[in-house]
Amino acid sequence: MPSPPPAPAAPKPPHDKLSAPARALRKLGLARDIDLALHLPMRYVDETCLTPIGSLRDGDTAQVQGTVVECRVETRTRRQLVVRLADDSGEIVLRLLHFYPSNQKTLAVGQRVRARGEVRGGFFGREMVHPEFRAVTAETALPQALTPVYPSSAQLPQSYLRKAVASALGRAPLGELLPADLLPGGLPTLREALQFLHHPSPNLPLATLEDHSHPAWQRLKFEELLAQQLSQAQAQAARATLAAPVLAPRDGGLAAQLLAALPFDLTAAQQRVTAEIRADLERPQPMHRLLQGDVGSGKTVVAALAAATAMDAGWQCALMAPTEILAEQHFRKLVQWLEPLGVQVAWLTGGRKGKARQSMVESVASGAARLVVGTHAVIQHDVAFARLGLAIVDEQHRFGVAQRLALRQKLEEQALEPHLLMMSATPIPRTLAMSYFADLDVSTIDELPPGRTPIVTKVFADNRREQVVARIRDEVARGKQVYWVCPLVEESEHLDLQNATATHAELGAALPGASVGLLHGRMAAAEKAAVMQHFTGGQMQLLVATTVIEVGVDVPNASLMVIEHAERFGLAQLHQLRGRVGRGEVASVCVLLYTPPLSATAKARLKAMAETNDGFEIARRDLDIRGPGEFMGARQSGDALLRFADLQTDGALLQHARAVAPKLLREHAQAAAAHVQRWLAGRAEFLKA
Repeated sequence: MPSPPPAPAAPKPPHDKLSAPARALRKLGLARDIDLALHLPMRYVDETCLTPIGSLRDGDTAQVQGTVVECRVETRTRRQLVVRLADDSGEIVLRLLHFYPSNQKTLAVGQRVRARGEVRGGFFGREMVHPEFRAVTAETALPQALTPVYPSSAQLPQSYLRKAVASALGRAPLGELLPADLLPGGLPTLREALQFLHHPSPNLPLATLEDHSHPAWQRLKFEELLAQQLSQAQAQAARATLAAPVLAPRDGGLAAQLLAALPFDLTAAQQRVTAEIRADLERPQPMHRLLQGDVGSGKTVVAALAAATAMDAGWQCALMAPTEILAEQHFRKLVQWLEPLGVQVAWLTGGRKGKARQSMVESVASGAARLVVGTHAVIQHDVAFARLGLAIVDEQHRFGVAQRLALRQKLEEQALEPHLLMMSATPIPRTLAMSYFADLDVSTIDELPPGRTPIVTKVFADNRREQVVARIRDEVARGKQVYWVCPLVEESEHLDLQNATATHAELGAALPGASVGLLHGRMAAAEKAAVMQHFTGGQMQLLVATTVIEVGVDVPNASLMVIEHAERFGLAQLHQLRGRVGRGEVASVCVLLYTPPLSATAKARLKAMAETNDGFEIARRDLDIRGPGEFMGARQSGDALLRFADLQTDGALLQHARAVAPKLLREHAQAAAAHVQRWLAGRAEFLKA
C-alpha cells in the first residue's frame, strides 16, 4: 500500500537570517529536503582510485596522492604558489595562480595531500594548474562511489552542496506513494533511484547515466511526467465544474454582419477553426482553447469573429497583446471592422494616462465599451468589467506566466467564468501540445491566405555588409521598403540602444535622400506610434529597429528584411521577424547577417531558417535545438516545467503517465495529491497558466 502523504515541513527561518550558502540554495529553488534530493548531478568525478605520479600522461585527468616536498611563492611573472608533490614513483608540480594563506597551510612541506586535475607538460616537468586538493592521512579511505558535481552558483561551493544533498537525502520523505501496479515494470523505488543517481558505483558505464537511459533515470522521468499529467487532469476537472455564459450567434447578428463586410473570403482553415470556437462558446462550460497558426495566417479575423459572437450575446470581450505596437495594430484593425457596425472599442495601455485613461476605465465598467483592446494594463486592479464573456490573449507565449495567472484571477472575480481564447504564431509541435496542454483544446490554421509570396532567406557573413547595403539601395529605388533589425546586445537595453543608434546613423549616411527611421524600446509611446505611422504610410523607406517589431507589424510594401547578428536570436524569434515581410504580392527576401565563428547551435538555427518557411517545421527544429522548457517560455516562470523527461525521447513514458493518471486520481486521490505536492509544490499553477 502506498504510504500516507508527507507531513508539512517545519517553518523556515526569515530570509535575512540565512547564511550566504543557504540564501544561494534558496535562490536555486532548493528550499525543501525533497528539492535537494531531486537536485541531480550534471556530471561525476571518479575519485575512487589513485594513479602513481610516475605513470601520468599529458592530457590525463587523474587523482594522485603524495607528500609535499617543496612549497614556495613565486613572484617573477605573476604571484603564484608552486608546490612539488612526490610519491614513490615520481614528482609533479601543483601550480596555484590564485591562493590564500589557508592553501599554504594545507600545502606546507611534509603534509600528505590528495590532488586531482588535468596533467600538463610544464617547463619543469609535469604539472597540474589549480587542481582540487585536500590534506589526508595514511588512513583516509578512498570514496566507494563516483563523486557528484552539481549545478551550482559562485556563492555555493560543491563541498557545501554535496553535504546539503547527502543530508537532505537522509531526511526527505521518499516513501513510495504510487501503487506498484501503476508503475512501468522493472524500475527501482524512488529512494533507490535517487541514492544511485547521487552516488553511482564506479564500475557502471557512464554512458547509461549520460544518456539518461538507466532504470533510475526512467523512474524519475516517469514520476515527473505523472505529476504533470495529474496536475493538468486536476485543472481540467476543476474547470469542468465552472459555469460560463452561453454565447450563441444570432442569425443576421454582429458576427454575420462582420463576415459580410470583410473585403476578403475566409480560407477553409479559418472557417474550420471559427466553427470549433463557435461550438465552444455555445457550451455552458468555459472555453480554454489555443488558436495557433503561422505568421500571417489570419488569426486576428478569427478572433474578431469570436469577439463579435460574444458581443452579439450581450457580453464584453477583452483582447490582450504583449506589446503596445501589437495591441495598437489589433486596435486599428478591429476599429476598422467593428466601428461601422456600431461597436465601441476601448483602448488601454501603460502609456495612456490621466483623464483619457479614466474615461476608458469608466466605459469598460459601465459596459458601454463592448470590446477592450490593450496590453497587460487590461488586467490592472482598477479595471473592472461590467460583463466579461470572452478574454483573448495574443502571442500568449510572450506573456510571463505570472501575467497569465493574473488574468485568470481577474476572470475569477465574477460569477460566470469567461471563455478564454489564446493565440500564438509560434506553432507548437504535437508532442508538446500533448504534454503541456493536456487541458487545452488546440485549433490550427494550417494554410496561408492566397496572394502571399514565399520569402527567400539568404545567410551572409558580416564581411558582405556592403553588398547588403547596395541591395537596400536598389529596393528603395524601386519604391519598396526595408527593415533592418538590430539585436539585443548582452541583455543590456543601453547597449542595445547604442547599437541601433549607430546603425541608424551609418545607414542614413550610406543612403542619402532616403528617409531612414529608428524604433526602439526606450522611445515614448507617441514617438513609436509616429515612426510606425510614417513607415506604414510609405513616407519612410528604411526602418532600423530593435526587436520591438517582432510581432504583429503589417506593411505589405516591405520587401526586404536584414537581421543583424542573426546568430544571437532563437529560431522562433527569427521566424517571427521574417514574417514581417512577404505580406503583400511582391517577392520578399530576408537576409541573415552573422559574425563568425558560429557555435553548433547557431549554425543549426541559420540552416533551418534558410531551408524552410514552414512555421511548424521551424517549431519542430526549435524544439530539437532548445528543448521544451525554453521553447514554451517556461523560463519566464523561473522554472523549467520538465527537468528530467524529454518529450522527444520519452514518448512511451508520457503515454503510460497519461494512461494511469485518471486511475490514480479516481482510486488513490490522497496519493495523487501527495505526488503532485512532492514534485511541483507551488509550480502546479504554472501548468495551468
